[in-house]
Amino acid sequence: MIRLTMMEVIPYEKMRYPTVGDYFFDEHGTKHIQVADMGNADFHLLVQIHELVEEHLTRKRGLTEEEILAFDIQFEKEREAGLHSHDEENGFAQDAPYRREHTIATGIEMTLAGILGIDWSEYDRTVNALGEPEPLKPPKGSQWF
Repeated sequence: MIRLTMMEVIPYEKMRYPTVGDYFFDEHGTKHIQVADMGNADFHLLVQIHELVEEHLTRKRGLTEEEILAFDIQFEKEREAGLHSHDEENGFAQDAPYRREHTIATGIEMTLAGILGIDWSEYDRTVNALGEPEPLKPPKGSQWF
């Protein structure tokens, strides 16, 4: 039985691997849900709810956090090798062991975004911008030709 769930917003660079949301259990059985900081409390809530729902459903089906993490890390290695685009979600991959749970959690996330009046396209752009290199800008006082 889970006695405590800790949710926290942390810098993207501190996430266990390149992701906007992550969950895991510590040695005391505490569930941790970590969300990459996007500077928007509503966006953080959306990811937290997604992770909370996805974790519960995967655990109920008997999937372990270790299985999911192994898939996610392999997916990220494949992304680095150019096999997946930056905006492709690992949870929607055909071979994702938690694809069903990820899809359900995303539906709930989208419903909550609508209730909160969040533009899903803006939210999605913000999520996908995490980890992207900053675009080049012209030096101050000049412009690109």
